[in-house]
Amino acid sequence: MFFEASKLLWLILAPANLLVLALAVGALLLWTRWKRAGRLLIAMTALFALFASTVPAGPWMIGELEERFPVPHTLPETVDGIVVLGGGAIVPAVSAARGRVVVGAAAERVFGAAELAARYPRARVVFSAGSGSLLVPDEKEADHIAPLFAKLGVTAGRLILENRARNTYENARYSREVAAPAAGESWILVTSAFHMQRAVGCFRAVGWEVIPYPVAHMTAGRGRTPPLGFNPQAGLRWLGLAVHEWLGLVAYRLAGRTDTLFPRPAP
Repeated sequence: MFFEASKLLWLILAPANLLVLALAVGALLLWTRWKRAGRLLIAMTALFALFASTVPAGPWMIGELEERFPVPHTLPETVDGIVVLGGGAIVPAVSAARGRVVVGAAAERVFGAAELAARYPRARVVFSAGSGSLLVPDEKEADHIAPLFAKLGVTAGRLILENRARNTYENARYSREVAAPAAGESWILVTSAFHMQRAVGCFRAVGWEVIPYPVAHMTAGRGRTPPLGFNPQAGLRWLGLAVHEWLGLVAYRLAGRTDTLFPRPAP
């Protein structure tokens, strides 16, 4: 139920969706005896849209998350395995329709994992990604990713495909099941930098301490937030991504899927 509830709630709480809903409700109220409330709601909606379009709140929120797990300067001499999380690495529906791998916004996760796989030729590679959609549960990233890994030099004999995970917690749970890491083994976790905090928290919750290797950075770093501007499309997109991840941290902590609100690197 957690997966279904989170998807349904996000339909309402996504900033762009919330703006449209608020505007629609405000417009409807104008035709009732609550005209004043309608005008107020429309005015607040317009102000929020202006704020999201001009103030770089989304980049700032994403940047704060990206700074919490820096890219490691040193890695172990020996690594037993690499876990890479999907979640937008490829577009499964288009890949199936076109008969070729079509990469998505998170494709750098795959490229980063392939670089590590070349550095550690004996390491196994787990790719974890099922379907994150309520409407098309059979369109799973892991079912289409193998040809791309093959082009990047990761042979089928090293690749373990996990296609059941629908969210980050299930990534951790099912990846551990298929990898079956032994005590003392070193495993690297690859995911987007802004997502690493929640991912590490989930892996720790299932009893698996991994080495975080963040990729796909979206910001230049703390203190380098973009200046004010006017770009409604980009502003709402950034804000939606940021709000989704921050709400995810809160929801996962409340649900007991992480042991702390803001996981930190291991000492």
